[in-house]
Amino acid sequence: MRISEAAKSEGGSVGSMRTGKLDQKFLLQGDDDSPNNYLLNVGLTGSGGWGTPRHRHNFDQIRYVLKGEYPASPHKKMKAGSVGYFPESVYYGPQDRPEGLEMMVIQFGGASGSGFLSTPKREAANKALEAKGTFKDGVFTWVDEKGQKHNMDGSAACFEEATGQKLVFHTPRYDDIVLLEPEGYGWLDTDQAGVQVKHLGTFTERYTRIGFIKLAKGATFNTGTRDQIQVLFMSEGSITVEGQTYGPKTAIELLPSDAPVDIVADEDALFLSVHLPKF
Repeated sequence: MRISEAAKSEGGSVGSMRTGKLDQKFLLQGDDDSPNNYLLNVGLTGSGGWGTPRHRHNFDQIRYVLKGEYPASPHKKMKAGSVGYFPESVYYGPQDRPEGLEMMVIQFGGASGSGFLSTPKREAANKALEAKGTFKDGVFTWVDEKGQKHNMDGSAACFEEATGQKLVFHTPRYDDIVLLEPEGYGWLDTDQAGVQVKHLGTFTERYTRIGFIKLAKGATFNTGTRDQIQVLFMSEGSITVEGQTYGPKTAIELLPSDAPVDIVADEDALFLSVHLPKF
C-alpha cells in the first residue's frame, strides 16, 4: 500500500508540447515496465488557460473534475463532480481549459497492452525535441534533412522520441469518450457499517472499473483483497490509516499483494475508486 497527499507531493508543469499553463501534483506513479503503468495527478489550470488540439492517445484516462467546468471538446463539458472515461485510440478535444479548473486525472496503459509513457521520460523527450524543432498550439513542427516540413501532435512526438518506436493506435473499442454523471447513480449499502458504494461502470475485456466509496464519519472501511491494482482518490474528508491522518486530495494505491487495511473516517469521506486493467 502507498499513500500520497497532493499537499506533500512533487509538482511540475506540462512542457512546451502543449499551450498555456497547467500545474500538476504527481500523487502516484506505477511501474514503468508494466502494461498498466499509470500516473495519478491533480492539475490546476494557470493564468491564461491551457489548451490542446483535437488528439488521441495510445493509453486510457479517467478524469474527475474537482472545481470548475472542463470542456473535453467544444460540445462535451464536464461539471464539478463528474467523471469521464477517455479510452485509448479515441479522439477528444480540442481542449480549452479555463483558468482555475482543477481536475484529477489518472492515465494508464489500456487493454491493448501498449502501456503508458512515464512523465519523466515524456518531459525528457520534450526537451530533446525542442532542439530539433518547435512546439506551437500543441503541435510539433520540424524540417527533415531533405528540407521537408513535418507536423505531429506534441504528445505523439514525445512518445516516438522517448521510445524510438512508431506510435501505433489499436482499433478503438468505443466510438467516443464516455462521460458519467454520478448524481444519476444510487448508493448501495455494504456489509461494513457506514460504508456505501456507487458503481459507475466496467470497461473493456480487461475489467477496468470506476466507482465511488463513501464513508460516514466514524466508519471503518476495510480494503479487503483484490486481483487488480486498485487506486483510491479522496476528494473530500479526513481519514486515519495506520495511525497517520490524511486530508482531501489523498491517493491510495492497493496492489493485489497488499494485505487488508482499515481506513477510518474522521469526517465524512468520498473516494473515487479505479481498478486498473487486469493483465
